[in-house]
Amino acid sequence: MNDSSGIRSVQRVDARHRYEILVDGRRAGLTAYRDRGAQRVFFHTEVDDAFAGQGLGAELVQAALADVRESGKRVVPVCPYVAKFLKRHDEFADLTDPVTPDVLGWLEAELR
Repeated sequence: MNDSSGIRSVQRVDARHRYEILVDGRRAGLTAYRDRGAQRVFFHTEVDDAFAGQGLGAELVQAALADVRESGKRVVPVCPYVAKFLKRHDEFADLTDPVTPDVLGWLEAELR
């Protein structure tokens, strides 16, 4: 996407378990995940303050969810930002799984 706020791209960085959004080649934000079988559990999203207010968070999450759909996985939105995004975009409802105590316990162990 090319507009007044620079060239934007979203990439999945498997080695770091996250998707990153770049503006003019500079990382502007990320959404972090861990894979649990067929589920991609999103647990943290952030956009650098220097890029706040440009809609980058929504663009990043939308691209990440589209990638999850393409890969045949399911989404578990532990991250409050991703959960809020999903509430507003029901086109992704078909690939969303609920956040359960089981998932939260697993995630906590993963992140230790």
